[in-house]
Amino acid sequence: MRVRNGWRTWVVASGAGLAVVGLIVALVKLAVGRQAGRGAEPILAAYHPEGAYRPLNVRYPPDGALFPPDIVPPTFLWEDSQSTVDTWLVRFQFADAPDELHFRTSATQWTPSAREWATLTRRSREKTAQVTVLGWRRREPGRILSRGRTSLRTSRDAVDAPLFYREVNLPFIEAVKDPTRIRWRFGSLGSAQSARVVLEGLPVCGNCHSFSADGATLGMDVDYANSKGSYAITRTARQMTLATSEIITWDDYKRDEGELTFGFLSQVSPDGRHVISTVKDRSVFVPRPDLAFSQLFFPIKGILAVYSRATRTFRALPGADDPQYVQSNPAWSPDGKYIVFARSRAYQLKGAVARNKVLLDPDECAEFLQGGKSFRYDLYRIPFNEGNGGVAEPLAGAANNEQSNYFPKYSPDGKWIVFCRAKSFMLLQPDSELYLIPASGGAARRLRCNTDRMNSWHSWSPNSRWLVFSSKANSPYTQLFLTHIDEQGESTPPVVLAHLTAPDRAANIPEFVNLGPDAIARIREQFVDDYSFARTAYNCESQGDIDRAIRNYEQALQLNPRNVPAHQRLGFLLYSARHQPNEGLAHTLEALRLDPDDGCAHFDLGMVYFEQGELDRAIQHLAAAVRLLPNGFEGRYNPPFMEFNLGKALLLKGDFASGAEHLKRAAQLRPNKGEIHHVLALALARQGLTEEAAAHYAQAIQIQPGLDQTPDLADLLAQNYAQMGRFPEAVTYAAKALQLARKSGNEGLANQILQRLEQYQTAR
Repeated sequence: MRVRNGWRTWVVASGAGLAVVGLIVALVKLAVGRQAGRGAEPILAAYHPEGAYRPLNVRYPPDGALFPPDIVPPTFLWEDSQSTVDTWLVRFQFADAPDELHFRTSATQWTPSAREWATLTRRSREKTAQVTVLGWRRREPGRILSRGRTSLRTSRDAVDAPLFYREVNLPFIEAVKDPTRIRWRFGSLGSAQSARVVLEGLPVCGNCHSFSADGATLGMDVDYANSKGSYAITRTARQMTLATSEIITWDDYKRDEGELTFGFLSQVSPDGRHVISTVKDRSVFVPRPDLAFSQLFFPIKGILAVYSRATRTFRALPGADDPQYVQSNPAWSPDGKYIVFARSRAYQLKGAVARNKVLLDPDECAEFLQGGKSFRYDLYRIPFNEGNGGVAEPLAGAANNEQSNYFPKYSPDGKWIVFCRAKSFMLLQPDSELYLIPASGGAARRLRCNTDRMNSWHSWSPNSRWLVFSSKANSPYTQLFLTHIDEQGESTPPVVLAHLTAPDRAANIPEFVNLGPDAIARIREQFVDDYSFARTAYNCESQGDIDRAIRNYEQALQLNPRNVPAHQRLGFLLYSARHQPNEGLAHTLEALRLDPDDGCAHFDLGMVYFEQGELDRAIQHLAAAVRLLPNGFEGRYNPPFMEFNLGKALLLKGDFASGAEHLKRAAQLRPNKGEIHHVLALALARQGLTEEAAAHYAQAIQIQPGLDQTPDLADLLAQNYAQMGRFPEAVTYAAKALQLARKSGNEGLANQILQRLEQYQTAR
């Protein structure tokens, strides 16, 4: 028996294997016997296995947990229903011998030392160790008050591979506003230290990553040169650099079509020769207030395309390039001969969305967020055929099941596919669970490792024996978990990798890498430029962080004083948000000097002149914005808003006909906006188009009852109807105008309207 005073831990050990040194053991027992009597022995003497004790809930590890031999000691956790209990004994019983191990603690948790854990894992190798936790009061060591049980084993299969994963601050929108806080870690499960941070401080978003089968090639999504489709491909090394020369962009696939690509969920081929991704894509990508599930993401449009590193060319994958469908989540078979991917019928959002917009507003996705509309995927398999593709066929067990099936991953031995299943959507679904099927398809089996709250982002160890995945079972901040997969595809209860995850970060996209634990020490970037800071600034601006946005726009201009978008946005923010008109106007004018065709800058300048009452200049620049941005741009540069303001400027200038034309286009694009109908009614009434004006006036009041605050339009309609000899309508509108004039306190105008009203009543 050994006493470790620092932890007040008692370990009792005896057995046939010690017979050779029996005398030494006897002397040791004699020397420390009194201390043992005051520790474990009174409790063990009082314990009856069949006795009735109050329940003690062992929270971790779960019953039947299987640990790899190369993992750090876990922390045993329990909850005791007896509030008076202040001391616990953790008892281990092994199948191979009658001797036991006992550990005493005064807390509701206990972590073995490295030496103790080595003993436990050796004794439980492919054998069940029964664990009993007994609770009592220190003053009454002969009276056991509570008991809990669990069991564990240690596998003969080592993981034998480090993990590469990303840590993100939550909620998601905070990470978007300041991507420098996102970091990537690389480390071994067996290291007592936290996995090393190998990449951090990146001022642009970095998303999905993947490695070749031998770990020699890394691919990672990065926002570079103002392109969401940028992708870095580099060789792994202890000291790595993400350089401009190693970055491609998925936008280069049929760039002449003018349709942007975001390139989410790209995957490097097992041999490192190709990368496959979804291109020409559109996704529902909405930040949400919930800390745990702070974004909704799923693709609704896109085809699969392949990049050849040898030829530096892009081509669609025939059979997975049908624009009628969204084709996403591609995963390579270990031999590179097949691609499994998620497929669904493509969908066009009902809300008006700018073509190059990534993050969407809730209103733009209302049918999914409030309307209850679902979106589901089936898994399909297609031959790669050196990029020539073939016929895509549904994968049995992961298709046509009224569920959403996504994120397929082949086991490295080619035997299995593990995928996610949820009721709808993709990514961060609370009900997502892991299922396993044979690689060629078959009956789907729900894995035993699933927790009760989101199971996703999984990766196989190189030996196909372990699966790492992400879950929110314990916290809104996603943690990494581990399960063992045996020859029959059976999994074990989940083992949490608590030492790898920070309590204030969500760990996701874990990937086992077929390298040594020290293979990657640091990844540095050499591609961040002015566009990187401008994109970060725009993300901050979109979320209302104006101060940070201004700082990043200024950093962009320090790197490149000719960055037009940075001048344009900085000018707008300084003028409208910081009330620095001279500084703001200077940046807007500089943007137009550098690029006379910048529609956003034209609109900003037009609105400045509009505000200052310089209508000719306002109309000139607002008209240029409408001409240069026919499909609009993100934020306020949407067609209905631009048409509306140009229409108002023309109306004030006295060009009622031209103003009405622009206002009509605005009303067609945004029919539920009452203000547009109200101003359009005024423009029509000024032309004597009374019936049409009255119709839009009625529509405006119906949409927005409190909109009518001035008597001008009602009075004008009354006069128009009187000129037409239609005095009943004239009386109605004059009475409305009189009510509004009195409400506004304009007694002089009220008296004039009253006189006209009396004339209309007499004429009627």
